[in-house]
Amino acid sequence: MIAALDGIGFCEVIAESLVPQHGSRYGGAAGALRAFAAPHRGRAAARKSGRHTDIAVPEELELLMAGGIAAVPHGISLSLGGAEAVDPARVTHLAECARALGSPVVSEHIAFVRADGVEAGHLLPVPRTREALDALARNISRTRAELEVPLAVENIAALFEWPDAEFSEAEFLQELVERTGVYLLIDIANLYANARNRSRDPLTELLRLPTERLAYCHVAGGHEVGGRYHDTHSHPVPAEVLALVTEFTADRPVPLMLERDGNYPPATELAAELNSLATASGRPPVTLRPALSAGMSGP
Repeated sequence: MIAALDGIGFCEVIAESLVPQHGSRYGGAAGALRAFAAPHRGRAAARKSGRHTDIAVPEELELLMAGGIAAVPHGISLSLGGAEAVDPARVTHLAECARALGSPVVSEHIAFVRADGVEAGHLLPVPRTREALDALARNISRTRAELEVPLAVENIAALFEWPDAEFSEAEFLQELVERTGVYLLIDIANLYANARNRSRDPLTELLRLPTERLAYCHVAGGHEVGGRYHDTHSHPVPAEVLALVTEFTADRPVPLMLERDGNYPPATELAAELNSLATASGRPPVTLRPALSAGMSGP
């Protein structure tokens, strides 16, 4: 579907979905992203010849990269916010993914997904305490030491907050950036969901976040169930989130990415949703290639 769209600068691929060609599964920043996302026909072929990695890159992704679309590995399993040290094999896998794709940046989440060997199966929020910040900073520093490209970490949507917070979210992120030098991936939709569910003003919360080391932003849709707003990544982006995009990007030329994890619409509807995002941020429109539009009318 992405191949049918003109005007796409970059995409993400879940790092854990890329596997080595042999052996076990784990065998083996904004300016850079904007520069890479500009059209560079034929560049992917040159990258491919210089890769030293066992990661199998799907043909469809290779074709996108050959067309000048940057691919960013997006990790979901490092558990950076866990009390335990990050698994070196998982860090190596993330680094291998970046090398295989020639990526300008990699991203993960400010979250933990396991504790004492138990997998949560979900991204869980990190307590905003000094102790949790220390553990998060250690794991980010360990991860960055193994990567050849910058690391960006993402704020998550959470239906609860841990009690006894010692920092606001903005203070927590600011100290994290200052201590580790990590970049931020700000998910505007996640911030909107958290603010709405906690009866806070989303724009005020958004503008408090540190942006001096901002890699890119996520935008996604959701819906309300039982009085709680859920960031689903499978519904259209609401007008309230688009309004936040307009305010935030007015003086911040940050790359934006629309997240869709399911319930994929026809290509024409996806192009329309991307153009709503482009309009909100003052970016050039995305167009559907006429030669492919007939074959891409369905999901």
